[in-house]
Amino acid sequence: MPDGGEYSTTPVATIALERAAHFEQGRFFVLPSPDSPSFCSGATYMVFLKTIEELRDEGRLELDPDTLEALVVREGQHDGEGIWGRWNANGPGTARLFAELRLGPNFADFASARPGDFMKIFWTGEVGCYEHGHSVVYLGVEMRNGEPYVRYWSSNIPAGYGEKSVPLRTIAHAIFSRLESPENLDRIKSAPPTDEYLASLLIRRSSFVEALERCGL
Repeated sequence: MPDGGEYSTTPVATIALERAAHFEQGRFFVLPSPDSPSFCSGATYMVFLKTIEELRDEGRLELDPDTLEALVVREGQHDGEGIWGRWNANGPGTARLFAELRLGPNFADFASARPGDFMKIFWTGEVGCYEHGHSVVYLGVEMRNGEPYVRYWSSNIPAGYGEKSVPLRTIAHAIFSRLESPENLDRIKSAPPTDEYLASLLIRRSSFVEALERCGL
């Protein structure tokens, strides 16, 4: 994955994501441009897609055409709609998707986290329409002057793609998701078109307790 660019949540950044996660002839060509605008959930979703394609290349994963189509980022896709709409939603989007499709475990304990886990950071206690969150790939905890810092990769404000470290004390809550059963992506075919809980978080407040419950915790 690249370094650089700029963080942006404008429609231009969404168009850049659609181009970067190009789907053609049954394959995803994940080619993010280092100088294009990007945002956090789009960055982590590209890591997810790239992982899926590498597993397919290695012969360790087979997905049918309908499941592959369901992974495509589409213009105008709403929060909670399809796979990308769930991943991109407010609240525990990625973790809710993992729980619904049984892609792997969710947990909230830093002691259990491993580099490469997907992680949703909540900077405050708010979950939902007033939340301040960040979708990242967890890289570990390091000590700086006796204080623990959390290191991660994502698209970050303001410089876009890259690694960043923040004091652990600045994180109010976090939910980790570990990809272990990607073959279960085919469950999206029998899932509701829209996750109503995630869709509702555009206009209502939830809580961290409710978020954990919705993610099987």
